[in-house]
Amino acid sequence: MPLVILTIILAACHPSPPKTNKGVASPFLVQAEKGSHSPPTSHPDSASRQKNAPLILATTTSVQDCGLLDLLVPLFEAQSGYLVKTVAVGSGQALQMGADGNADVLLVHDPTAELQFMAEGYGKDRVPVMHNNFLLVGPPEDPAQAKAKPILEALQAIANTQAYFISRGDDSGTYQVEMSLWKTIGYNPQGQSWYIETGQGMGASLIIASEKRGYLLADQATFLSYQDKLNLEPIVEGTQALQNIYHVITVNPQVFPRANYEAALAFVQFLTAPETQKHIGEFGVQKYGKPLFFPAADLGFGE
Repeated sequence: MPLVILTIILAACHPSPPKTNKGVASPFLVQAEKGSHSPPTSHPDSASRQKNAPLILATTTSVQDCGLLDLLVPLFEAQSGYLVKTVAVGSGQALQMGADGNADVLLVHDPTAELQFMAEGYGKDRVPVMHNNFLLVGPPEDPAQAKAKPILEALQAIANTQAYFISRGDDSGTYQVEMSLWKTIGYNPQGQSWYIETGQGMGASLIIASEKRGYLLADQATFLSYQDKLNLEPIVEGTQALQNIYHVITVNPQVFPRANYEAALAFVQFLTAPETQKHIGEFGVQKYGKPLFFPAADLGFGE
């Protein structure tokens, strides 16, 4: 009996070593520790886990309203096996979702805010995807006589005549461009009775501008896709000051280890692949007679 008691005591003093899970560490955590800019190395089970997790895409309403995502997202899902959850908001809100860790990848068009986002470490990869132009649209009767003027002169004419101007009034890329143009002419229209902020997306704001017979700064793609529903026409277009460039940005997994970086990187590679760029360049040609966007590789910006 004393021998049995002694054996029990020795076993208690020397427990079996704990089981380890070295093989199941998150590839995103490994990536964050190494600080590498290359795609993370996956554990054999990680690919299936990521395939089951939707890719959260935060993007601007312009690419949603014009129908481009209706073309691209199903193609990406079919080719990659990932599912995409799209949240269409203004570029500012999309960037905020990324900064809060509530998105995996962003498709936006606010270069100044994008560069700040990258500088603060929230983004890992930022790649140009496509571009088009903003344009000033307005009623055919053009009460401000702004047609074909340089954009800054056109805005000054609208302010002088107090013709209705419709603004998205949100944190979108379009709104930021509009505000920078007003600032350039030294004028703040906010609070004026003729200046109406909708707080809505591009499509809804275009409809309101048409109903109010007012002017609006719009992106080319959404205007063309809504044109049949509107009593508006281009007033100022095709100028260097109205370039509209879209970038895709991956959320930094070193900051947000739960980010679905593998899927985000696959989406970046898909958007910039030659076949996808070809689809982007052809989108809208059959219906509108001209493309709604131009591929990133085309750097002419003079369309």
